[in-house]
Amino acid sequence: MTRTTGTPRPSSLDPEIAARLKRGADGLLPAIAQQYDTGEVLMLGWMDDEALHRTLTTGRCTYWSRSRREYWVKGDTSGHYQWVRSVALDCDADTLLVEVDQVGAACHTGARTCFDEDVLLKDADSGPAGRDQ
Repeated sequence: MTRTTGTPRPSSLDPEIAARLKRGADGLLPAIAQQYDTGEVLMLGWMDDEALHRTLTTGRCTYWSRSRREYWVKGDTSGHYQWVRSVALDCDADTLLVEVDQVGAACHTGARTCFDEDVLLKDADSGPAGRDQ
């Protein structure tokens, strides 16, 4: 399946939901995948209306691959499935939070999460260095 940048694809997404979404110029929304029971942030993917529709109706996360320019269902090739528990739209209607039950690694590198290898700041409980409180 191909996608023309900025041009919406036909989708079966509920029109009332679609009307609420604030997409980027490329027609995509960031979708944060979070482990439903621990709150662990697993990964960030991208969804257009059709990917969101598929996610809502199949119970499996479907994303739009910006590099491959096609839909992909998490786990179809890796066996590391994301079973959807809930989907929420943020207050600005421009980001999705997908709570999932992750089976196996979420990251394409084989790591549990995409956010555990390159930590830029950790345990900063007093705020930025040198800031008066």
